Amino acid sequence: MEETTAMKQERPKVILTGASGYIGHNLMQKLKEDYDVIALSRHGSSHEDEEHAEWRSCDFYSMDDALESLHGADYAFYLIHSMMPTAKLTQGKFEDMDAILADHFARAARKNGIRHIVYLSGILPDGVPEENLSRHLRSRLEVQRILESSGVPVTTVRAGLIVGPQGSSFPILHKLVERLPVMPLPSWTQTQTHAIALDDVLNALKKSVGNEEVKGRAIDVGGPDVMSYKEMMQQMAEVMGVKRRFIDLPLLTVNLSRLWVTLITREPREMTYPLIESLIHPMVAHPENKVEGISDGKKTFKEAAKESLEEEKRKKEEQAAQKSESSGGSSKSAAERTQKSDVRSVQRVTLPEGKDAQWAGEYYLEWLGRAMGPLIRVHKSEDGVTQVFIRFFSRPILELSYDPVKSGEDRAVYRITGGIFANSKDAHTGRLEFLMIPGSSDCVVAIHDYMPAMPWFLYKYTQAKLHLAVMFLFRKHLERKGTLGKSSTSKKSGGSVGTPSSAEAGV
Repeated sequence: MEETTAMKQERPKVILTGASGYIGHNLMQKLKEDYDVIALSRHGSSHEDEEHAEWRSCDFYSMDDALESLHGADYAFYLIHSMMPTAKLTQGKFEDMDAILADHFARAARKNGIRHIVYLSGILPDGVPEENLSRHLRSRLEVQRILESSGVPVTTVRAGLIVGPQGSSFPILHKLVERLPVMPLPSWTQTQTHAIALDDVLNALKKSVGNEEVKGRAIDVGGPDVMSYKEMMQQMAEVMGVKRRFIDLPLLTVNLSRLWVTLITREPREMTYPLIESLIHPMVAHPENKVEGISDGKKTFKEAAKESLEEEKRKKEEQAAQKSESSGGSSKSAAERTQKSDVRSVQRVTLPEGKDAQWAGEYYLEWLGRAMGPLIRVHKSEDGVTQVFIRFFSRPILELSYDPVKSGEDRAVYRITGGIFANSKDAHTGRLEFLMIPGSSDCVVAIHDYMPAMPWFLYKYTQAKLHLAVMFLFRKHLERKGTLGKSSTSKKSGGSVGTPSSAEAGV
């Protein structure tokens, strides 16, 4: 008995982000064979702990959550993306939100002593400049760099289309073949891609963790088949036992394609648009990025597609049976889907040379009073509390309190602590953050967990829209300031962080 306990204690502990998602859920089953898994999810408390698996709730938009949740582990898997909104109102590009999530994870991994990060990404095409990559692939590459900036060794496992039930790309392919007897084929359907079975991806991820040979490397993985999307659709039709007619329409643009694909599959546009945009790029594993025993998947596309469709059918039957057996199941699901009236708004700006997040926070609040005058008045007290007033109002519409404990390391955090526009009961978690993207002059300005006090419909079409307009003006102002600042640097005294000088304020 004592020997068994000792053996259990010797098992390495691994963090698994996105544990309730498509890849994460399946990977956890494999990891439990050899590791003690700390499974992270936004709703981890709704899951029961099991042998070799401990569930924790974690929202990686919160640095506090990230620091607490990564405690006590040896290794970590990063399987997070933000293409699907997590707040009732989300304003911002998924690329900017992905940068925040990756930065919080990277900082928490370093501070918690994580020894190795394994990150699942996408295969990059040959000879395509970074600025010409699709939004999705460009974001995946930026996330890799942010994770690497932590100093923790990172292994990036790059895959093409992953063939498995649920997921993202494969279900889109399946639904197109299922619902279109006659299929128009844009030019991107001739693009070559390297499909890989879900099980082969899971094996590659598991074999990479703690593997000294692949630390600090990006490795490509793929199955035995390299084919075009057209060939995939043809083989999918064969697997499904249906006859489909394919008509080449090379003039059908990517923008039109993503629209009709969204309409036909009825998948969320937040998911389909970035994925379809990426299909113009060949995603084939590069020989120099392959690692023996990890990169070469064994299952053919047809085999993987057949298994995936059978698994999906089986799960649907199980879900239908469970629904009929439990009358309370539907009400529970509805309760789980209930969403609080919270707001997340994320925008990226480029700061003038030599400036950082601390400067950006102070400068933004000072600029707001100037740019919005005579409508807006901003007052900052010595204790770090900034109040924003509408002219001639005695009470502030918003109150922001600088948090010196949570700030630092290229980050400035302001708690939303009051004001007419803030829900005073729930505003304690609302915050305005300024976060530098490692290795760049880009700064992400984000509002998280803000709970507006005004009626939701009114807020959505007034205050929310006004915030976007203000951030647009601020970004344009910084662009002009950055350009003019280069020619006037020698005339200014210093470039210190803090309240802008009168010379800077006049730009």
